[in-house]
Amino acid sequence: MAVKVLIPTPLRNLTNNQAEVNADGSTVKELIDNLGKNYNGLKERICDEKGNIRRFVNIYLNEEDIRFLQGESTAVKAGDQVSIVPAIAGGC
Repeated sequence: MAVKVLIPTPLRNLTNNQAEVNADGSTVKELIDNLGKNYNGLKERICDEKGNIRRFVNIYLNEEDIRFLQGESTAVKAGDQVSIVPAIAGGC
């Protein structure tokens, strides 16, 4: 079951410069694992060494933050859209 995943600009070098890719899985965690298998280095940029989603990476399922759903256990289905959004900080 393919789910559309929107890739942010800083990670597109890992997806052959594709802004969106399809991934398989029934949960967000399975999607991330599938992305890691298909795009070398992508999972390591999203998850820490323990496999948890990094604090500064926000993931949205159909525009809803998964932290307010079931986190990485959030179920996904065909036709869903997942957005990976790294937090941005900076300034003076």
